[in-house]
Amino acid sequence: MRQNNFKLLSLTGFNITDFTELTKVRLSVSVVISSIAGYFLAVDVVNYSTLLLLTIGGYAMVGASNVFNQVFEKDLDKLMERTQNRPLPKNRIHPNTALFIGVILTLIGIGSLYIINMKTAFFASISIFLYACLYTPLKQKTPLSVFVGAFPGAIPFMLGWVAATNEFGIEPGVLFMIQFFWQFPHFWAIGWVMHSQYEKAGFKMLPSGNPDQITAFQIVFYSFWTVLISLLPAFHYTGKLYLTLPATILVGLLGIFFIYSGIQLMSKKSDKAARFLIRASILYITGIQLIYVLDKFILQ
Repeated sequence: MRQNNFKLLSLTGFNITDFTELTKVRLSVSVVISSIAGYFLAVDVVNYSTLLLLTIGGYAMVGASNVFNQVFEKDLDKLMERTQNRPLPKNRIHPNTALFIGVILTLIGIGSLYIINMKTAFFASISIFLYACLYTPLKQKTPLSVFVGAFPGAIPFMLGWVAATNEFGIEPGVLFMIQFFWQFPHFWAIGWVMHSQYEKAGFKMLPSGNPDQITAFQIVFYSFWTVLISLLPAFHYTGKLYLTLPATILVGLLGIFFIYSGIQLMSKKSDKAARFLIRASILYITGIQLIYVLDKFILQ
């Protein structure tokens, strides 16, 4: 079996570019950064061995999920301009080769995280299963797929805390909720811009099924809850996770901008406004993670 897969690797001309596309390197790196932020929030002294294992395991975990997703959707990816040049639709990689890579990445990811502790490996396993086996097939059946996909998408931020402490409590719970609620406005904004392509492939991503007032309202609604949860640590009821006043102000300002971007989409209902919201959502989640970490190590 191993020899056959190695033959497939050579026959398809597999290279590092195909690997980065298959594992969605930018997405995977952003997820790893999110996990590292969660780790820093939980520790006073950095254990570099744990940090390295978290980085390797985190990338492998997300990479495996993305590989399985592309294997299952290889025929659908051919229908969308956004995805038609991926390695599988272009036949640069054989599906069996990709599946083999996904399995290896799964073993590397879970193995690396298991060395840290069992809870971290458990949550990683759940993440891969939910993304590949539930979220991926549900995308063609119901808009609730975004709700299901938000669970594995929210795990990385809290995973760093669990890796550092071997505990799941209110602190990683809050980190989970922040990223969970954030995903709705972020991915619905992407779904708004990509609606015609998603519709062609049969994906049901928007809550109302269309880029309309109902979808825009829900984007604002979930943006509001994302910001509200992000501010919870300011009230010091979230265990060891808390924010100082300067950090609270900065998170609040980012939150106002994030909500404003959603309101702009609800007002204009345009692809331009949706693209603006996508950028604003990325700025928001990146910004608050940075503020949280800097607040702990500089202001507290």
